[in-house]
Amino acid sequence: MSELAATADLASARPLPGGRPGGIMQQIRNFTAQPAVAKSLPLVGFIGMIGLAALLWMTFSAAPGRTLFSGLPDADKQAVAEALQTAGISHSVDRSTGALTVSEDDYHQARMILAGQGLPRGAPDGAQAMENLPLGASRAVEGERIRASRQLDLARTIEAIDAVRTARVHIADSGGSVFVRDRAAPGASVMLTLEGGRSLSEGQVSAIVHLVASSVPGLSPENVSVVDQNGRLLSGAGGSAAGASAESERQIAVQQSVEERYRQAIATLLTPIVGAGNFTAEVSAEMDFSQVEASREAYPEATRSLRSEQGTVTTESGSSAGGATAGGIPGALADQPPAAPTTTNNPDPATAPPGAAAPATQESRRNEQYARNYAVGREISVTRNQTGTVKRLSVAVAIRNVEGGRALTRDELQSMENLIRGAVGANQERGDVVALTARTFATAEEPEVSWYEQAWLSPIVRSVVGLIVALAFFFGLGRPMLKKLSAAAKARSEQRSEAMGKEIAAALADNNRHGNVTIDMIEAAPSYEARATLIRSFVRQDPARAALVVRDLIRADTAKGA
Repeated sequence: MSELAATADLASARPLPGGRPGGIMQQIRNFTAQPAVAKSLPLVGFIGMIGLAALLWMTFSAAPGRTLFSGLPDADKQAVAEALQTAGISHSVDRSTGALTVSEDDYHQARMILAGQGLPRGAPDGAQAMENLPLGASRAVEGERIRASRQLDLARTIEAIDAVRTARVHIADSGGSVFVRDRAAPGASVMLTLEGGRSLSEGQVSAIVHLVASSVPGLSPENVSVVDQNGRLLSGAGGSAAGASAESERQIAVQQSVEERYRQAIATLLTPIVGAGNFTAEVSAEMDFSQVEASREAYPEATRSLRSEQGTVTTESGSSAGGATAGGIPGALADQPPAAPTTTNNPDPATAPPGAAAPATQESRRNEQYARNYAVGREISVTRNQTGTVKRLSVAVAIRNVEGGRALTRDELQSMENLIRGAVGANQERGDVVALTARTFATAEEPEVSWYEQAWLSPIVRSVVGLIVALAFFFGLGRPMLKKLSAAAKARSEQRSEAMGKEIAAALADNNRHGNVTIDMIEAAPSYEARATLIRSFVRQDPARAALVVRDLIRADTAKGA
């Protein structure tokens, strides 16, 4: 009886020849051949086509990907991925290169978030490079690895400076030599990528140079070159040209600082009077950076003093008549008073009478000789003129005339000009110029952008392209497939109805041929197909009895299980 129940359960299925079940494809066909499944197949296909179309639209309308970082170490890559995931920014990793990619719409936001968290942290340190040193490496490979690790450590150290984003250090060292003549001095070059809008002072550049020079044995600071991402030489290793360039940049920086100070003074003065944004000021300062040094050595006469004096005084006396000769102590007067002078009425010998004696004449001469030594004072003065002084100053200020308001009078403009002169310290003797005018300012017009360069156009184009692709897929591929599925389901339904009609006719013919079907006839059937046919005939001719048989079978199975 249990065999009869199992045969009754499988009577509705169409068995394969030999009674063996079919493969997976046959099972799928049997499943889809069921009436409920066949009726729901068109709806399922329609929903699937809509889903595929939506997926295509999302794929084509999404913004293209953009590489965020490439060549990062695994630790930094993991930190960046976690930061992006925390911020809710979708990202992907390229399987071939390992580069992190984000959507173009999220690119700048991702960069800002990662920069705020200090990611990526930079290149690997020297310890990691030394850990990856292969076993049994040659001395040359070992030396290159050691040099690379030193370069990485120096780069990481330089990146600790606030204004430096990334740094790369290259050390040129030929190694030691036993010959003194063949020894070459090592050198180094540093490539810096500075943060946007940041710059390094001369002290910071000098610190980087000495840091690198102190880390490499035998390296002098003169052999270290520092370059930024714009190709500018920051260090003075380039010789006189680099030194002159650095000096010129310093002078320009001083000039700009002076001009900016004057502009700030003018802005502080005019803002409370005319309001912010109602004036513009420009200052041009002509600076004098010439270095003049003068030295002077003088001997002031007022500071002269007599140190020593030595001299002699001699006096000579005599008579023209051949009288007594000079006598006495040299340099001293005679011990006798001088004789009284005598006068004659006719002193002229030509007028004297013949035979008269000529008068006697006295002559004397004094000679002084002195040697004096003076102490002379000495004065040495060195004068250095100040560098970086303002040689000439030119100031131009334009004040805005408010539309519909009262224009400034000449007296008001003159008063403002005097205020500006006082604020900048204008000097007429120096040739300073201050120009003040009132004008109507032109409104700044934004440059016209073509319609195909507008920011809103790209998302719309992507959405439209995605929609077109989705509709083309739906109507070009999905709709014909749905029609084919509907036609195939309808054909299968017709075939199933026709088969059922044939089976009913065959069952009626068998019923007429076999007459009343009994259980003994079913058990004595020679094959599975004959047994199934007899069971179907038995159920059709006596449904109540068939139900009783099934009930008895169930009770018997239940009693056996208990």
